[in-house]
Amino acid sequence: MSIEQIFQTMRELVAEHFAVEPAEVTMDTGFEEDLGADSVDLVELVMAMEEEFEIGETQEEDLGGLKTVGDAVNYIASKVK
Repeated sequence: MSIEQIFQTMRELVAEHFAVEPAEVTMDTGFEEDLGADSVDLVELVMAMEEEFEIGETQEEDLGGLKTVGDAVNYIASKVK
């Protein structure tokens, strides 16, 4: 699965979770800064990512590094290879 494919899927997940248009979601979109996500939102999104990409459970120490959509895409890419 390519970075672009992962991004397109993440774009849809993020748009659905945060009620924004997919076109508004870029690799630089920040979960907290741009989407107003709180810790509950992020946990729900990570659970959706785990299910969608079948990557298993995300470790708590990895969650802190997921600040932008790009961070999440790169994290998933490292898990699905």
